[in-house]
Amino acid sequence: MLKNTRNLVFLGLMIALSVLLSRFFSFRIPLGGVDAIRIGFGGLPIILAGIYYGPLAGGIVGAIADIVGYIISPMGAYLPHFTFVSFLTGFIPGLIVSHIIKDSKNYWGLVLAIAIGQGITTLLLIPYFLYSLFGQPFLFNFIPRLISFPLQVPIFAYFLRTLLSYLPVNYARDKTS
Repeated sequence: MLKNTRNLVFLGLMIALSVLLSRFFSFRIPLGGVDAIRIGFGGLPIILAGIYYGPLAGGIVGAIADIVGYIISPMGAYLPHFTFVSFLTGFIPGLIVSHIIKDSKNYWGLVLAIAIGQGITTLLLIPYFLYSLFGQPFLFNFIPRLISFPLQVPIFAYFLRTLLSYLPVNYARDKTS
């Protein structure tokens, strides 16, 4: 039971950290009068949960962090599309690391997992949803994200590799994925 409690506490801390980093410690860049781009480290705890505890845990952390973040600090109407994107933010890298790369401390493996996950979510899905829901041109949101993408991915990978080197080997990953 202690191990399960420890896991829940860790995942709860990742949710809280993601909300804090996303909603209160990030920079928003308005484009066309709308907060189009948010630059910050809110995805880092979500990705960490996915890599350390498995894809399902990372996805759940991402979805709950998005919902809690909306309740605490809403930025417009609630749209489940973006909760789905937050779910995928933790799920995709966790899936890639646990089933393909197998070594969560390999820097280039982390770069690959984060690049694929962020490429699908940040580069493709978010601009697509902004286009389909609000009519914002796809390229209007895609190009600025494409510029920040090559900077964000290696920084996330570096921080994750550093954090993972201090965490003990996680035997719970097989039970939660």
